Amino acid sequence: MSWSLSIGKIAGTVVRIHLTFLLFLAWIFAAGYARGGGTAAWDSVIFMLLLFGCVLLHEFGHIFTARAFGVSTPFVTLLPIGGVAQLERIPEEPSQEFLIAIAGPLVNVAIAALLILFGGAELTQNAAAAIDNSQISMVDRLAAVNLFLALFNLIPAFPMDGGRILRAALAAKLGYVRATEIAAAIGQFVAFALGFIGLMVNPILIFIAIFVYLAASGEAHMVALRAVSRGVPVSHAMMTQFAALAPEAHVDEAVQTLLATSQGEFPVVDAGGKPVGLLARGDIIKAIKTLGPDARVADSMNPDFPTIGHRSSLDEAFKLLQEKAAVAVGVTDASGRLTGLITSETIAEMVMLGDSLPKDMRGPWGRTAGV
Repeated sequence: MSWSLSIGKIAGTVVRIHLTFLLFLAWIFAAGYARGGGTAAWDSVIFMLLLFGCVLLHEFGHIFTARAFGVSTPFVTLLPIGGVAQLERIPEEPSQEFLIAIAGPLVNVAIAALLILFGGAELTQNAAAAIDNSQISMVDRLAAVNLFLALFNLIPAFPMDGGRILRAALAAKLGYVRATEIAAAIGQFVAFALGFIGLMVNPILIFIAIFVYLAASGEAHMVALRAVSRGVPVSHAMMTQFAALAPEAHVDEAVQTLLATSQGEFPVVDAGGKPVGLLARGDIIKAIKTLGPDARVADSMNPDFPTIGHRSSLDEAFKLLQEKAAVAVGVTDASGRLTGLITSETIAEMVMLGDSLPKDMRGPWGRTAGV
């Protein structure tokens, strides 16, 4: 996720913090100071840091449960409205997704229980209604807000955990794609409701509503991409007409190629046609500004260019795009020469074409299959 800083690694997962989170802390401090001076300001900041510690534990509930099913999590990002754990793939079995989704809220319930049993916390109406009130015990407020987080995340709508639980419950009968569409539609409805309430009560709810809507829409789109890629040979969807660059070529040549084509990603191949890296539009712009037009492409390219064989399925390419956070996947022939390119836009075009595609280009999980 852009605009994020890595602050460390826990159990193999990189922890990132979005820059807006730092702005959020500054706003919390200012609001607390205006309300009750320095003491209230620092109380608000400390409480918020403890709260996001609980959010991080919530995310690691998902992460460790996913790991038990062989699904790794490269990184987790803390945002002003919560955390996002990036699973390398969506689990295939609905029961696995159910357990991964429910693990997060259960962590919050466990934290609240520990604070009540061993921290002396009391669940009072004041603690639940005024978590920013420094006159109320911090453990009371933390216990209350953890229970709130558990309940809020169980709302059966994307991107909340409840949406994933709902999808897992529906997927067995309706299929994965239809179940996702229902959960995403509920998420979009919740977003509109939050936005409407925000107009009358608190503008922050509008910001949350935008996030919920975009996340719900993004989940539905991602599942549609994944569905249409199932069972389709990669050779049926790959780009075969594309410009490539040599490692010894100058950045100026890459600029000219960028301007002359509609491509955004350029494979770098050796004299034998075998891929050695990838140069994306952003890499070219950065190179021309920092290294100059005479720099070599080899010094600016990303050598971690994932490739698959030409007999692979489109689904394998899609998984590589997700797992590697790659902008493109190369397709190679039996001798290792680059013969095609797959990007997320390639798969998105197949989704848009839908039923107009030839039958051999519709995966068994595609929309026409009704899964």
